[in-house]
Amino acid sequence: MAAAVAGLESSVVAKSVEELSASAGSPPEKYILKDGIGGTNFPLMDVAVIDVALLTSSSPEGEREVEKLGLALSDCGYIQAVNHGIEESFLDEVHAMIKQFFSLPKEEKMKCARQKDDLDGYGNDSVYSDKQILDWNDRLYLMVKPEYQRKLKVWPQNPANFREVLVDLTSKLEKIDEVMLKAMARYLKLEDEECFAKQYGENPTALSRFNYYPPCRRPDAVLAAKAHADGSAMTYLLQDRIVEGLQTLKDGQWYKVPIVPNAIVVNVGDQMEIMSNGIFKSPTHRVVTNPEKERMTLGIFFGPDATTEIGVVEELVDEKRPRLYKSVVDYPRNTFPFIQLGKKPIDLVRL
Repeated sequence: MAAAVAGLESSVVAKSVEELSASAGSPPEKYILKDGIGGTNFPLMDVAVIDVALLTSSSPEGEREVEKLGLALSDCGYIQAVNHGIEESFLDEVHAMIKQFFSLPKEEKMKCARQKDDLDGYGNDSVYSDKQILDWNDRLYLMVKPEYQRKLKVWPQNPANFREVLVDLTSKLEKIDEVMLKAMARYLKLEDEECFAKQYGENPTALSRFNYYPPCRRPDAVLAAKAHADGSAMTYLLQDRIVEGLQTLKDGQWYKVPIVPNAIVVNVGDQMEIMSNGIFKSPTHRVVTNPEKERMTLGIFFGPDATTEIGVVEELVDEKRPRLYKSVVDYPRNTFPFIQLGKKPIDLVRL
């Protein structure tokens, strides 16, 4: 996703959500949804568990796994990736790093504070409108790729291994993304298995978002992250290992996305929905709050070079399935403002 985002009006607000959570009383009015979150008892989504190692195999087992992947991404847009090649010990290190950063004193975290009209850095919800309902979370955005877009002045120096671990994780996930893109093309029986990867361009983007969701006294009326679809091509999420919170919308019903030990949650983003002519679904999702427990996650969003035009793969257009989307350059540019205003950015490019 692109680092440049139009319309940011503020940097970090006076109080972090962590501080609001620790204070007495209910959350401020600007965090409370007038109609609540739509219930408290949500069913569990049956998310396909995919063996990543099998996706590169031409064996019958490999072909079945590719079919399973494609069906899942064209149904709910989510999978749980296992046997992905990232060692459990390294994932332990990543989770420890996330916790260490968010456990730092505020003055230490503020060394990484997001600046006005920027995305990278530590802060909470960006404000685009006085009517906007804010998310109950603190977050750290960092552009990891391309390297020349890294804003190292807001990268944490503490913990000391932060930069090394984040760059290493991104590199490992990039390899998984390459496997996914090829497998998705195989599922669609496209002539060129590199067709999605080629649309990434010469300088693909990788944006990281570290999330801290403090406890909230009003889980019935406050969301940790409002409903949205990702502006990426593909998203890779390290869930909290204990506390649930991610929900996805399907057929008008919200479902909980389960926690699978050491699995990476993978979902389609809007740009892949565009490239696949709507076959792969970019799911609308949100994060609910918890009245007692904190939750921490890390998402890595992969997408095309901001200067590269992306569009529907021509093989996926015919009389039965007409072209559904316009071609577009730098799709994520307007993603954030539209999401915060309750709009779907992908509607801007529908034909």
